[in-house]
Amino acid sequence: MFRKNLMRLLVSLILFSSVAAASAFSNDVGLADLPKQAQSTYALIQQGGPFPYEKDGVVFGNYERQLPQQKRGYYHEYTVKTPATKSRGAIRIVCGGLKNKPFDACYYTDNHYATFKKIAP
Repeated sequence: MFRKNLMRLLVSLILFSSVAAASAFSNDVGLADLPKQAQSTYALIQQGGPFPYEKDGVVFGNYERQLPQQKRGYYHEYTVKTPATKSRGAIRIVCGGLKNKPFDACYYTDNHYATFKKIAP
């Protein structure tokens, strides 16, 4: 009886964590629906730069676990210019895959990694 309940609990936890991770970026967003600054950043990513910020292209650790789990080095982040700010701001595009090839997928966040939307080109 104990084992059966334990197995149910484990399955429930696995399903919950999968749903929670999926819900973090479940809403796709069309490239044309992104702000112009994000569209410009996406275009730079696709052509391999050059990028305006020194940290553009650095490895994104996915410490918040909002994106699908991958090996370290899979995700790279890029700054989206935030109007009326002098710093990098909170808007980013994070892309996954090999850095020097077309990425597998890119995600948009306008709240500093709290939530993501998968970019549908």
